[in-house]
Amino acid sequence: MRISLIIGMLLGAVPAMAQEAGWHYSPLPGEGDRASLGCALNSTPEQFACLAARCEDDFSTGVHVHTGRDAGDIGEWRITIDKEDRGFTALADGAPYGARISGDIDWLLDGLRHGATAYLHPVEGPALPLNSIPLSGSLHAITTALALCAPRLPAKPVEPNARPSV
Repeated sequence: MRISLIIGMLLGAVPAMAQEAGWHYSPLPGEGDRASLGCALNSTPEQFACLAARCEDDFSTGVHVHTGRDAGDIGEWRITIDKEDRGFTALADGAPYGARISGDIDWLLDGLRHGATAYLHPVEGPALPLNSIPLSGSLHAITTALALCAPRLPAKPVEPNARPSV
């Protein structure tokens, strides 16, 4: 009885941890250390706005929108990082987040790593009540999560000089 109570409390804590403000490993099921999640200040399990930097299944890098919006996360978004604003389209995919940002994400990743604050704005629908995502600690969190996407070395190093006597 006691063990099942402890397990139940731990499982109930995962959704609350998923929306914790700031940058940390993504505690969503199946994500392990492959993704870093940054959530807005004062986020709760019911009201939250998060961005996730994730090493995708094909070892590419993805950025995902993850919010508590009733309208969902698929669609057009404006993201402001340190007073610079860009538009993005978020599409559905198989990850446990709301939607994946499509297109060139280099500016976004650079800003998330090196900026001070990011703001998430849906182009359509009501504004997010919580949208200020602090970027303190994001460089370490994102770099650690995306280490899984680093280029792989060949299984066996190739000898630069092919002569047998070398």
